Amino acid sequence: MKYKRILLKLSGESLMGSGQYGIDPKRLEQYGNEIKAIKEMGIEVAIVIGGGNIFRGVQAEGSGIERVQGDYMGMLATVINGMALQSALEKVGLYTRLMSGIKMEQVCEPFIRRRAIRHLEKGRIVIFGAGIGNPYFTTDSTASLRAIEIQADVVLKGTRVDGVYTADPEKDPTATRYSELSFQEAYEKNLNIMDMTAFTLCQENNLPIIVFDMNKPGNLMKIVKGDNAGTLIN
Repeated sequence: MKYKRILLKLSGESLMGSGQYGIDPKRLEQYGNEIKAIKEMGIEVAIVIGGGNIFRGVQAEGSGIERVQGDYMGMLATVINGMALQSALEKVGLYTRLMSGIKMEQVCEPFIRRRAIRHLEKGRIVIFGAGIGNPYFTTDSTASLRAIEIQADVVLKGTRVDGVYTADPEKDPTATRYSELSFQEAYEKNLNIMDMTAFTLCQENNLPIIVFDMNKPGNLMKIVKGDNAGTLIN
């Protein structure tokens, strides 16, 4: 295996499946099985999931809700997704812990770095909910920060496309996929991989990012084995 400890970043939208919002049980089941397969190879797995299928802080401003309030609502949405993912993982026999950047002891543990690392060492899957507990930070930033804190080997950003392209492949049929990029190239080409805060955190801490298609069965396993099934930014 190429990586021993990974941080998997999933978007909330990916949980919708073919729906317009909410959580698709089939997609949850698929993710549960994919994660179980790599866990059985001895890989330590931490997960950050977005909340866009339920609520996005950025949407709030258009609806008359102030940005800070909207961001907190978005953080709570990620806890709901984290609980759903936790159930799916436990259904396939995995041990999990949900840790939150906002205290809510009835449903999850508060985030404590050393405890998170201990859970991983004991073979539990750790899901980080509620962002970093502060407004104005995206779940991409949460993924980068938590990955650095737990000393993960890589951030795996699961999306709907199989990597980073020269243009939007859904709009431009001539777009080609990069197999590898440096952080500097990604900056210069203005490729929208993660928000700037998240991206800079990874660059400054020499933490590689791999962008790949999480919805294609078997892709997660290929990535952790070191196959070229996405775009590596390092």
